[in-house]
Amino acid sequence: MPMTIDRWTVIDGEEHGDVLDLMSTAESDPARITLPVTDPASTEPAWARYVAAVAAEIGDSTRAVRATITTDIPIGAGLSSSAALEVAAALALGFEGDAPALAELCRRAEHRASGVPCGIMDQLCIAAGRAGHALLIDCTSLQTVGVPLPPDLDVVVRFVAHRTLIGSEYVDRVAQCALAAQAIGPLREADMAAVDQLKDDVLHRRARHVITENQRVRDFADALRLDDRVAAGRLMTESHASLRDDFETSTSAMDAAVASLTAVPGVHGARMTGGGFGGCIVAIAERGAVTDPSAWIVHAVDGAIADSFNEVGR
Repeated sequence: MPMTIDRWTVIDGEEHGDVLDLMSTAESDPARITLPVTDPASTEPAWARYVAAVAAEIGDSTRAVRATITTDIPIGAGLSSSAALEVAAALALGFEGDAPALAELCRRAEHRASGVPCGIMDQLCIAAGRAGHALLIDCTSLQTVGVPLPPDLDVVVRFVAHRTLIGSEYVDRVAQCALAAQAIGPLREADMAAVDQLKDDVLHRRARHVITENQRVRDFADALRLDDRVAAGRLMTESHASLRDDFETSTSAMDAAVASLTAVPGVHGARMTGGGFGGCIVAIAERGAVTDPSAWIVHAVDGAIADSFNEVGR
């Protein structure tokens, strides 16, 4: 249940020849990518692999451009900077389609560029978000449902530590969940009675996290609809505890940051965000409660293609 935040990756350029000539204000080395792309993972410099992989997925209809890429999304902060680049690249290079198709293309590109078997949440949120709403995502059907955010509720982000999922234990978590699903069936359909059949302690804890987290997401949507901020905050903090203890994707620095932020009067709850092993934490708080200059308030904005939107209750 993410939200599309008011941070941007922009590709500004023009059609040009039969190659991609790219510069990034966040990177020192420019990129020149020959079309068609056959092996995006070998593209240099490394940051351009995400664009090359998008071009490979679009195929022969890729639009060749000379462009400059700018972003105010912190790179390596767990705020979906690579997914934002992929979505922006797909639109700049000629993708035509709806939000789910855009997200699926960009997820495939991420897999090809990085080798990390990411899910589709980041790409779909960036594609289909709606201003003023969080996005309840069914990752099987790709249906998205908007959940209105109370207008006077602050969503607070604090950066903790730089991280990358490449080479991290993220791949292990995906594999462990797959093993649990082989034993008890799809985790989205399982219950705790099924989880308790898992005798391996690690698989038991991984599956327990997934099942309890799915329910927390549903309960969080209900809490927002009722404007029950205390309940919503409690669910966020419980989510972090499950990520720390059962999924083991938090770090001591992130745990300390969550504890520090939730101790601030007016903060209802906090959790790590992103794929784990560093990055940022996110909290919900009463307006103006967090004054720490190291944190910033983010707002929910429209995604790149907000055409498949449904609001809770409609």
